[in-house]
Amino acid sequence: MSTSIASVTPNTHPPVAPSFGQALAFWLKLGFISFGGPAGQIAVMHQELVERQRWISERRFLHALNYCMLLPGPEAQQLATYIGWLLHRTWGGIVAGGLFVLPSLFILIGLSWMYMTFGNVPAVAGLFYGIKPAVTAIVLFAAYRIGSRALRNAVLWAIAAAAFVAIFAFRVPFPYIVLGAGVLGFVGGRVMPERFRTGGGHSGDGKDYGPAVIDDDTPTPPHARFTVRHTVKVIVIGLMLVILPLASLAWTFGWTATLTQMGWFFTKAALLTFGGAYAVLPYVYQGAVETSGWLTPAQMIDGLALGETTPGPLIMVVAFVGFVGSWAHEAFGQAHSLAAGVTGATVATYFTFLPSFLFILIGGPLVEATHGDLKFTAPLTAITAAVVGVILNLAVFFAYHIFWPSGIGGRFDWLSLLIGIAAAIALFRFRVGVIPVIAACALAGLVASFVA
Repeated sequence: MSTSIASVTPNTHPPVAPSFGQALAFWLKLGFISFGGPAGQIAVMHQELVERQRWISERRFLHALNYCMLLPGPEAQQLATYIGWLLHRTWGGIVAGGLFVLPSLFILIGLSWMYMTFGNVPAVAGLFYGIKPAVTAIVLFAAYRIGSRALRNAVLWAIAAAAFVAIFAFRVPFPYIVLGAGVLGFVGGRVMPERFRTGGGHSGDGKDYGPAVIDDDTPTPPHARFTVRHTVKVIVIGLMLVILPLASLAWTFGWTATLTQMGWFFTKAALLTFGGAYAVLPYVYQGAVETSGWLTPAQMIDGLALGETTPGPLIMVVAFVGFVGSWAHEAFGQAHSLAAGVTGATVATYFTFLPSFLFILIGGPLVEATHGDLKFTAPLTAITAAVVGVILNLAVFFAYHIFWPSGIGGRFDWLSLLIGIAAAIALFRFRVGVIPVIAACALAGLVASFVA
């Protein structure tokens, strides 16, 4: 794929609508090259779909993106689903969203198997020794990036601080923090609307790339028009796709079994991912590490590191959680650890991403009914502010377990601190990408393991 920036000179020749096969080939390629988090993934889609191939206009692309930003779940994957749905109906959306995730799932299954099989090999342990402090710096940088955009006044700063204290000092579950912030935003948006008014956001840059297949004035296709019958049909099918697999797991293994509880847990997690993957990670940690004990704190950090180095949404770390949890808990017995791990990764991924498809197929027709810009609501503004405090707590949690591996009263790991500081300087000062930072820190950890 060409990575050159498209010319700002508009191409006046009408583009050719892509066939389903052409679209499938693009979505498959996107699934393997979607590094860089949501910002990078959205940039790639904009360059290819708006600038180069002109399958959709700038305004319609941003209209879809603004809707996806309002939803819980990975906005880049939902945006791909939305555009695929506009182009080729329901199956187009399923293919686009599914191929955004599947390559990452297969890669993470392979990496998780290697981790569980060879994780105690000194060289591999050395790599992860260097990666862990880098993860702490990356999470801290995520809090900074979101906070610099979201915390625009003292009220939002106060909400972020309250969220941090609630989860750090009082162990308040993440869903309650989201609910409380939403209520504060609902009330605050009426009492002091200027404090919760959204500014900035995604907007066009004024460039004209020429006519598009789905242009500004292209009528909404028949399949994308709202009807009560279609909405009810999708809701019923969606509920069946959640209830029947979950009921099958409960019937086969029992409600308290690892795989069944994973299905139920990640269904709830899918509805709480406001603010991106970093926001939901504390909830995944609370459920997977503290409550269910599917994996250890160190394994959770390692899983996030693997998620950072693979294509696809960062929330794909749930596949690692599912793999390791099912493997460690011997969901299929001691002799079938690999089968249990693969099944756990698949279950976690399925129940995490299914709601994203339903949000698009149900809400897309309502969004297409109006081609105006969508605004963040006051509750969502408050939730985003709270997310900053939650992510900061995640960074503190990682730092605690990495720099004091034996607890606060134990030995302090100065080398890990130095690696973490170097990673933070690279991210904050020099704006180095996540993958180069992880690679450099992994190399430093490997060297340290041989020197020690």
